[in-house]
Amino acid sequence: MPRYVALLRGINVGTAKHVPMADLKLACENLGGRCVTTVLRSGSVVFDADSAPDAPALEAEVERLTSVDARAMILAAHEFAEITSANPLVDVATSGSKLFTTFLSEPVDEVDQLVQPDAADLAPEVLRVGRRAVYQWVPGGSLQTKVPKGFWAQFSGIRTARNANTVERILTLLSEESENPRSGNDAPGPLTGTVERHRVH
Repeated sequence: MPRYVALLRGINVGTAKHVPMADLKLACENLGGRCVTTVLRSGSVVFDADSAPDAPALEAEVERLTSVDARAMILAAHEFAEITSANPLVDVATSGSKLFTTFLSEPVDEVDQLVQPDAADLAPEVLRVGRRAVYQWVPGGSLQTKVPKGFWAQFSGIRTARNANTVERILTLLSEESENPRSGNDAPGPLTGTVERHRVH
């Protein structure tokens, strides 16, 4: 059975948009998801489904259960793996909590046409733009990023970021065989699949 990753934007950041992971799990199950597992409080969930889920339907079900309005992005397992394995900053980063992948629901057709911050102005921060994601190494922490807000206004659709530690947990879950049942939250099992994984050293 195909496996998917749902990424909700902007929930459980500080006290904003609190969504219990049990409710997020239930929302996926109510829409036909199986072997549903949430990842920490990150608004990330891995599940199996017979067909590609509908992101607006998940958004509506989460709002019905929690009264929280949050945008959602759903990626097939292979899409998530391809995007994260393309991160060019893995060898630069020294902490998984400060290496970020911002997933883009709308691919960037012409990366060279984007107005990007000057590398010297960002240093020691590093930013790279791919077709499906923006990759950032932010040694001072995400709250101290030098990337101007106007940079993000160039992207259409939904964008939502996960740090490398969360990405690694998701990849672990995706690497399990679909038939291998999971129970509870944040409960990765043995690595038996073929999803490409990487670690920050």
